[in-house]
Amino acid sequence: MSDRNKGIILLLLSAFGFSMMAAFVKLSGDVPTVQKTFFRNIVSAFIAFGFVKYYNESLFGKKENRKFLLLRSALGTIGMVLFFYAIDNLVLSDADMLNKLSPFLTIIFSAIFLKERARLFQIVAIIIAFIGTLFIIKPEFSLETIPYIAGVFSAVFAAGAYTVLRVLGNKEQFYTVVFFFSFFTTVSLLPFVIAFYEQMSWQQWVYLLSAGVFATVGQFGITIAYKFAPAKEISIFFYSTVVYSALISIFLFGQVPDILSVIGYITIFGASFYMFLRNNRESKKETA
Repeated sequence: MSDRNKGIILLLLSAFGFSMMAAFVKLSGDVPTVQKTFFRNIVSAFIAFGFVKYYNESLFGKKENRKFLLLRSALGTIGMVLFFYAIDNLVLSDADMLNKLSPFLTIIFSAIFLKERARLFQIVAIIIAFIGTLFIIKPEFSLETIPYIAGVFSAVFAAGAYTVLRVLGNKEQFYTVVFFFSFFTTVSLLPFVIAFYEQMSWQQWVYLLSAGVFATVGQFGITIAYKFAPAKEISIFFYSTVVYSALISIFLFGQVPDILSVIGYITIFGASFYMFLRNNRESKKETA
């Protein structure tokens, strides 16, 4: 099997992992969002801890990289809390698709902070993607818009975290990065969990611990996938999360996305597919 196909399979597995994570978060019901985020990450922290110790790596990375690991973790934590809030208050596939704006936003942040030149076709794709979000959000001056705004900002902070990861590159092992992020989130949210803790049923414990396991599958899958093939060649397959989430929304929660949301999904996916095709064309020109 080619490295590219291995990358695609791992990305599909990762997408399934993150979709199941979101489903279990939603199934856990009326537990505070911060509490859900805490339990999702404490599971990932223990699993990643095992990997770090097995390979005898540093738990907190190299000294010169810690400021980037800290920034990536802070941005990722805020993004995750916002994403879980959106999951709790929106149709699952709506929340998922809004979070999938992060690749487009990463291009903007990379241009601003890393001085990476954004190409015309990328700018066009970004504009199309943001038009797609308007179909999902259906803007109006109402409190009902707040979860949609949270979904968009979850993508903003996720993009910030991915931009920092670009700076880190291969300077740290993926399991070190996952442990640092999960440990940071667990420690930073612990005071809020203690202050606002709500008792959970055994089913809610199972749901949130399962969310942590599937989140780890998703995190490891996407990290390893991009070691087999460049993101620009396979990233389109990560949008399979929207298919998984839409099916879960319909069959598990009885939530059917409205026609405007579906138009938004197609628009954002179309923008991503266009960027995927152009990236591949540009890379072929460079290697010709």
